[in-house]
Amino acid sequence: MLNKIFLQGRLVADPELRHTPSGVAVTSLRLAVDRDFKDRETGEKKADFINVVTWRNTAEFVSRFFTKGRMAIVEGRLQIRDYTDRDGNKRTAAEVVADNVYFGDSRRDFEGGGYSAPARPQQAAPAAADNSYSAPPSGNDQFAELDDDDGELPF
Repeated sequence: MLNKIFLQGRLVADPELRHTPSGVAVTSLRLAVDRDFKDRETGEKKADFINVVTWRNTAEFVSRFFTKGRMAIVEGRLQIRDYTDRDGNKRTAAEVVADNVYFGDSRRDFEGGGYSAPARPQQAAPAAADNSYSAPPSGNDQFAELDDDDGELPF
């Protein structure tokens, strides 16, 4: 039998860290996961809100480094459990029990800085393009700027 799930979404609230009576850390969080298609009537993408539970070291990690709005990638399994609510009604809950949680964005992206490529140093234009190969620079730097780079991708 196989029960494996991968999700990528944004936390809708800060994770809630609790401890069991025996001291085991458990964190509850909720992910907003976009659907792959748009609604026919509104033209907008809808999201599913999925409950995730983490335990032990993963729970400590999530509570320390993830906050509302962060993109997270969750690897785990789907668990369905039955319980009785405070009013005595029988309920069923579906949740993902996470084995691993990864960052789905960089801290810079999350903080609004976004990604920007490093600026290329200004170089004098070559006198003539001869399309000849030049050996990579010596030392630890094995990457060199291409003199005849037109910025076009080869595919």
